[in-house]
Amino acid sequence: MASYTTGEIAKQAGVSVRTVQYYDTRGILCPSDFSEGGRRLYNDSDLQKLKIICYLRDLGLSINNIGQLFEERDADEVLTMLLEEQEAELRTELSQQQEKLENLGRLKKELHTLKEAGPLSVSSIGDAAYKIESSRKLRGTRIKMIIVGLLIDVLEWGTILYWVFAGDWRPFVCALPVIIIASWWVTRFYFKRVAYICPSCHKVFVPGLKESLFAKHTPTLRNVTCTHCGRKGYCVEVHREEAK
Repeated sequence: MASYTTGEIAKQAGVSVRTVQYYDTRGILCPSDFSEGGRRLYNDSDLQKLKIICYLRDLGLSINNIGQLFEERDADEVLTMLLEEQEAELRTELSQQQEKLENLGRLKKELHTLKEAGPLSVSSIGDAAYKIESSRKLRGTRIKMIIVGLLIDVLEWGTILYWVFAGDWRPFVCALPVIIIASWWVTRFYFKRVAYICPSCHKVFVPGLKESLFAKHTPTLRNVTCTHCGRKGYCVEVHREEAK
């Protein structure tokens, strides 16, 4: 049977001498024999055990769990339990890493939006984080606005088409006040629930309704005046937290 010194068995297993010595001190890989000079000697069984230890360590099992596994006479149930626990732990870690990756993607996307409004700075990360946190609520507000807007359009164009094809203008005249009131309501509903982040002073502010209504805008930016620093330019739209 082959005999290996600490350095030789480490080389065979592809690990460092320090790793073999560490496993020895933890009591999970003790030498099978000693030379006359007191050097630790390992055999083929020890080498196989070392490779198993390294494999389990690569899977993320702890030294304590590996030691427990080798101490069991009937390792079947223990091995199954340890592997299931490790699988659950790795899946949790994978889910957490995936969430971090998705958050990183959202941050990059929001920073790109902020860059359209002005130069980026370290403070822009805080602005992006604020926008990410409010994006779900803002999306809900926009969906409600779109639904009401579609209902208004159906009422408006429905009565207009009835006027054109049936020659009866009365339904349109009756619907017109409803259309005007609903349009005003949905406009106020939206602007009472949005605010803006100034890319200059990085503060959240609420401009006047008139300015917001007639300002140039994109789906995520609006050209308004910051009420804190007076900067006029494109600002990032976010959900207004105090809105009920």
